[in-house]
Amino acid sequence: MAIRIIVKEPDEVLHEVAKEVKKITPNIQKLLTDMADTMYDAEGVGLAAPQIGILKRVIVVDVGDEHGLIELVNPEIVSTEGEQFGPEGCLSIPGYRGDVRRAMMVTVKGLDRNGKEVTYTGSELLARAFQHEIDHLNGVLYTDVAERVYEITPEGEEKE
Repeated sequence: MAIRIIVKEPDEVLHEVAKEVKKITPNIQKLLTDMADTMYDAEGVGLAAPQIGILKRVIVVDVGDEHGLIELVNPEIVSTEGEQFGPEGCLSIPGYRGDVRRAMMVTVKGLDRNGKEVTYTGSELLARAFQHEIDHLNGVLYTDVAERVYEITPEGEEKE
């Protein structure tokens, strides 16, 4: 179990486009494991490799539903449906939330840790998490697309 340091805004790596993974290697598999450990340790629901300073197209997501931990290499959104609007936070921007408009349902495809192509369809929180993490791979933070960003207290309340 290796917990990595989460990069915080305004680190420039968060604004760069991550590179495609050409081959699943033991290092990529270790990266996936470390990312999941880091996400769980930070009590997040998703993490993208750039958030730990690695410009590779790799994400992990676990929203606590029947899918459990989802590991995706080179993920891409293949379809979207509907719309949802609500608050998002980010492990790289502690102490803030933003109101973001996202698709209600998304289908994503990518590779699993063994290089097999996988597809997931998710709605609500899972759809939001997929979109948020894939945005990270493109150097986009939720604060770039939020209609409103606000500070929150340690108790999770909006700060005036």
